[in-house]
Amino acid sequence: MKLEEAAGQLEALGNPTRLALYRILVRAGDAGLPVGRLQERLGLPASTLSHHLRRLVTTGLVTQERQVTTLICRAHYPAMRGLVGFLVDECCADAGCTTRGEAAA
Repeated sequence: MKLEEAAGQLEALGNPTRLALYRILVRAGDAGLPVGRLQERLGLPASTLSHHLRRLVTTGLVTQERQVTTLICRAHYPAMRGLVGFLVDECCADAGCTTRGEAAA
């Protein structure tokens, strides 16, 4: 993952509403959730939810699929794993130390 891509995704998740939205989608699993249900859970006006979803879709963290008249939103798990991996892959690489979990074991 490139630094700019990670920065864009982290910036998108840096908004409390988008982070809450993303966590709901992550919890929903592969089935995702319809936009209407997301709106109910978050208590947001449709235009506000649309704005936040657009940002998550643009950064690749969320996908959307139209099923007849329903728009289904899903967390894009490969993007999530890529971002988390970017953050932790080189943990302690320059320090030559073990992670805290290994040191405590």
